[in-house]
Amino acid sequence: MKPITFKTHIDKLSYLKTFYLEIPATIVKKIGGIGKVRLICEVNKQLTFQCGLMSLPEGKAYISINSKRMKELGVENGDTVSVILTEDTSEFGVNVPEELTELFKQDPEGKRRFDLLKPGMQRYILNYVNTVKSPQLRVDKAFMLISNLKNLTPGKETFKEISGKQVY
Repeated sequence: MKPITFKTHIDKLSYLKTFYLEIPATIVKKIGGIGKVRLICEVNKQLTFQCGLMSLPEGKAYISINSKRMKELGVENGDTVSVILTEDTSEFGVNVPEELTELFKQDPEGKRRFDLLKPGMQRYILNYVNTVKSPQLRVDKAFMLISNLKNLTPGKETFKEISGKQVY
């Protein structure tokens, strides 16, 4: 996919309480549709992050942009921004934390179970570990998530169960 450059605005999804970049239907078509590829989004030639498209009515889509990223860019709800979208050719569409890479070397069964997950579940685990700042806590989180995963029935895993939250 060739890079796609366009201007769009920042808006807010009130029901999710999140900000987003609106992706026009013409751009969604150029990409090949929603859920077809993971993307790298560059905003105002200042900030680059991995993402995917989420569906909006009328063939449009959106990319979430959190408050931290908006602050980094110096933008607010309603502002117009320049966007460049390119295809993310990385294996998972997010960075693989070093702690998980090391854990998978030591735990082939954990790696096998991780590989059986759907891509969205894999990204959930990767993001969960990536968001922790302390290296020791990243190790602890990675171990906890993979331990929980190995105790679940293959194909029946849920985000709550993998994260160790009680399911009632």
